[in-house]
Amino acid sequence: MQRSRLRLAIYSSAAVLAVGGGIGAAVAATTPSSTGTLTAAFVKDSDWGTGYQAHYTITNGTGAAVNGWEVTFGLPGTAKLGSFWDTSLTGASSTKTAKNTAWNGTIASGSTVSFGFIVSGSGDPTSCEINGVSCTGGAPVTTAPTSPPASPASPSSPAATKTATASPSASRTATASPTKTATATASPTATSTSGSGSTSGVLVAPYVDMGLLSNGATTLSSLAAGGNVKSFSLAFVTGSGCKASWFNAFDPRQKQFGDQIAAVRAAGGDVKVSFGGATGVELAQACTSVSALQAEYQAVVDAYDLNYIDLDIEGAAVADTASVTRRSTALAALQKANPGLKISLTLPVLPEGLTADGLNVVKSAKAAGVDLDLVNIMAMDYGRSAQDYGDLAIQAVKSTKDQIRTVYGNSDAAAFKMVGVTPMIGKNDDNGTFTQSDARDLVAFANANHIGFVSLWEMHRDKNACTGALFQCTNVSQTAFEFSRILSGFTG
Repeated sequence: MQRSRLRLAIYSSAAVLAVGGGIGAAVAATTPSSTGTLTAAFVKDSDWGTGYQAHYTITNGTGAAVNGWEVTFGLPGTAKLGSFWDTSLTGASSTKTAKNTAWNGTIASGSTVSFGFIVSGSGDPTSCEINGVSCTGGAPVTTAPTSPPASPASPSSPAATKTATASPSASRTATASPTKTATATASPTATSTSGSGSTSGVLVAPYVDMGLLSNGATTLSSLAAGGNVKSFSLAFVTGSGCKASWFNAFDPRQKQFGDQIAAVRAAGGDVKVSFGGATGVELAQACTSVSALQAEYQAVVDAYDLNYIDLDIEGAAVADTASVTRRSTALAALQKANPGLKISLTLPVLPEGLTADGLNVVKSAKAAGVDLDLVNIMAMDYGRSAQDYGDLAIQAVKSTKDQIRTVYGNSDAAAFKMVGVTPMIGKNDDNGTFTQSDARDLVAFANANHIGFVSLWEMHRDKNACTGALFQCTNVSQTAFEFSRILSGFTG
């Protein structure tokens, strides 16, 4: 919740994710014309000492469209590549080759495309070639240092590029610093029937990058008041080895954020803890046995007396068959040990529906016996920036509903009830835009069809109402919490 998402958001520089390749078009060698050249410029977005987030912007200064691009760059031994987005990226530890995805391979004359990545350690790229010739885009540009995105993210990433093998989006990035601990309290929950859709009381739960809460400047209660919402999806718990960790910074067993969760429940809301996200080490990939994985899920459920958990599966994890099977088996056992525990899957989507890998995750959960509450789709980063992102989100909901009907054999109404939708508000990583008007349209459609859940990536972006880095700002004109207040109009 793309992604970075969701989502999303994500984790300390110590955690490095080696994500798989994406869909890359063949690279066409481009001969510079008399009007200019094809260049690639390195830009460092933020640097926190032990790592940094950066991107390359490719500019087509030639007189014709470029079809296919490939950027090869070297990293010093002190720098190790983590997550990346809007590209497929391969190579040895010191030399990386980034290729276009299926949707951003064509660059019109005078236009640009970008791809981004997280690095653990220090040191800018030492070399760069674009389509086999030197990158001449100028010296690195560095912004003022910022807090670290807790291990390499849409939402927030969250957010995430939603092609079948795409990697996560940069704006789903969480940050980490010390915070106080307290004990969470429990609240009642209901039981759903597999294939019948959500019967839960949590209908609207925006994603919150919990790393941004760790400095104490903002609380869940203040976000609730500002956005007129009661409940939240908390991003993200990943793996520090085979140990659950809040973005590789805090052990959930110490009940980090427990006092804030208790305050949300006291006000009549609840939380979903979301495992996974666009970057960081996904727990089912880190744990090699079902029993160990189940134990880590159970530790988090126990720490916060959870009624709801969310599995945000994207990037390499969504296509990792072994971890998908391991996760499904562990979740079924977890649910059996915790009657009434509601489980949602948050997955990449296109307007045409879940990717093939995402649909396999749903099928695997059903086959393992997971009583699935929701399939929450990351309605973002389609790579279709010229189209209406509200219409595309609605189309994605309809398409996912049809897929759920096929898997579960249920009715339209029951299938709609199993669909949740999480747009990336404002500007998406692919330069598409989800506007306030789009949010209103989506809520109207969601109410008319009684879907199961509505969320957004990400609450701090909505609160800040700013222009700037996408993990902090929506980059559209808005008032603080405007999107959250629109989405709070969803009544199920």
